[in-house]
Amino acid sequence: MPSIAIVYHSGYGHTAKQAEAVARGAGSVAGTETHLISVADVETQWDRLAKADALIFGAPTYMGSLSAPFKAFMDASSKVWFGMGWKDKIAAGFTNSASQSGDKLNSLIQLAVFAAQHGMVWVGTGLMPGNNSSKGSVEDINRLGSFLGAMAQSNSDAPPEQAPPPADLKTAELLGERVAKAAIRWGAAGK
Repeated sequence: MPSIAIVYHSGYGHTAKQAEAVARGAGSVAGTETHLISVADVETQWDRLAKADALIFGAPTYMGSLSAPFKAFMDASSKVWFGMGWKDKIAAGFTNSASQSGDKLNSLIQLAVFAAQHGMVWVGTGLMPGNNSSKGSVEDINRLGSFLGAMAQSNSDAPPEQAPPPADLKTAELLGERVAKAAIRWGAAGK
């Protein structure tokens, strides 16, 4: 049974909703076990991360990069990095910001580089971009057009009960599902 850990920080609750959607998607794959881990609780979860087959990282984009609490988690993982404890695990990422762009791509690149430094295997969305033609809509899956990871946009004055919008949460679910399937294939290939 593959174990998928979703490690995230959420400043206002919007990224937590996105993390929950990622977990739903991963959990929809038969035989998959998912664990939502806030970086606030990570000190008690290092063993769970060590045992996971895949790690999906998520944080809000603040000022064009990952939030400081998530960056603190990244820095704290240096002991794991030194022993290459996450080498060959599947990795993916997601982020959220108030602006349509908000420089979220930079945050996803930061997560992908972090995973590469750990020797992990990165999985992108595998989704075509939505909302990019006259027939498109804000209801489209992958409406923000990201390939590297799941992006969400939450209006700054909207509470987590209203944002991110359903299309962004569905995109996050599909990323979680893809990572779970990749973990199964990657695990089977290693046997």
